[in-house]
Amino acid sequence: MPSDLLATRQRILSGEWTASRAVDDAVARAQSPAGRDAFVFPRLDEARADAARFDRETALAAHRPLAGLPFSVKDLFDVEGQVTAAGSTVLVDHPPATADCPAVARLRAAGGSLMGRTHMVEFAFSGMGTNPHVATPAAWDGRHDRPVGSPDTPRVPGGSSSGAAVSVATGAAFIGLGSDTGGSIRIPAALNGIVGFKNTASRVPTAGAVPLSTTLDTVCALTRSVRDAILAHEILAARTVTLSPAPLSAYRLAVARTVMLDALEPAVARAFERSLATLRAAGAQIDEIGLNETAELAAIQATGGFSAAESYAWHRELLATRANDYDPRVATRIRRGATMMAHEYIDLLQARQRWIRSMELALRAYDAVLSPTVPILGPLLADVAPATGTDPAADAARDEAFFRANALLLRNTSVVNMLDGCALSLPCHTPDELPVGLMIWHAAGRDDPVLNVGLRIEELLQIQ
Repeated sequence: MPSDLLATRQRILSGEWTASRAVDDAVARAQSPAGRDAFVFPRLDEARADAARFDRETALAAHRPLAGLPFSVKDLFDVEGQVTAAGSTVLVDHPPATADCPAVARLRAAGGSLMGRTHMVEFAFSGMGTNPHVATPAAWDGRHDRPVGSPDTPRVPGGSSSGAAVSVATGAAFIGLGSDTGGSIRIPAALNGIVGFKNTASRVPTAGAVPLSTTLDTVCALTRSVRDAILAHEILAARTVTLSPAPLSAYRLAVARTVMLDALEPAVARAFERSLATLRAAGAQIDEIGLNETAELAAIQATGGFSAAESYAWHRELLATRANDYDPRVATRIRRGATMMAHEYIDLLQARQRWIRSMELALRAYDAVLSPTVPILGPLLADVAPATGTDPAADAARDEAFFRANALLLRNTSVVNMLDGCALSLPCHTPDELPVGLMIWHAAGRDDPVLNVGLRIEELLQIQ
């Protein structure tokens, strides 16, 4: 894996490197076959100019945590002077943004050089990462800096922050700004062998981002290491994480058996169990718990979930006039929200709050919970590719495979969104394996314990 942000920043401050050299390297990676589809609107010359300014003003770099280093922005967020298309052709004729959204403004103020806007699932409504309007970037193993599997059989990058993940995994950015509504940061982190942190939703402003679910949307980032994830979170949330020197043995951890371990693909199960064995050997206290509350979510959401209902409220007028311009798979998911009654939506809000209280009670004795981020490996792109219209039977088979795999990709991560919780995904696969993510999670406001546990676990798993 290319060096992480903090290591590169130290090289810049010591005079060994420059921001321009780091950006030039990122530009080369963004223009490589592996990285070029990650960006839908690159601004590479502007990134070079930003970095050069920091090289000229060394005192400025010393007081900016990003020191001119490159970051990418999901096509969901407002950037001054650019159209926020949200991965769709429906919004491309809208006026450009008049200002940076808060998340982008904070990354710029921290000294980041913006590389460009990244590929995403249309309107952020899928965990797969595919988009029929533009080429979908193939997954890249950021932990070992190589393609995921064979270059001839590319795998999905995960979504919806697909390009953000590939930009970080390939080394084209140190931070990939994205969003997480049901797993859209953690799924691509797992499938690309990098780190993704979903903070407690209220910690970072969602203003200036096209919404999917106003209840669940979270603004957060992908990085190459947990310590970089902490830095990115501190910038985006404008807060300081309380770090602890405590060893992993000082934390009480849980593994949730119900739902989260169901139907694991063998490669995922092996990586997860090996990771638990490594942690236990290092003295970690890990209890297996039932956490039967996770099985209640299906019934709670039986009349439809927040994403469908709230996205339909936002899209209903556009769907009435531009339905043919939508990704059919996305339109299908949005339209499910049209059938939810007002009383069902209110019932869902109330049921969620009761469920959160029950979950918090069940987890009160633990500092963090461990689960596989996703239960399967990333599917082959060819198996879930968008419809071509030339072979109805093949299109139907790919649609079926898409929705089946998409549900599995979202299954574990979406538990945390319903909990209004926080979660970190970090890689736990070995060089001879395809990427697998380990998720460390808990309820709202537990961001700092989750990040501290993540630091300790990353240290132990890096030797794998």
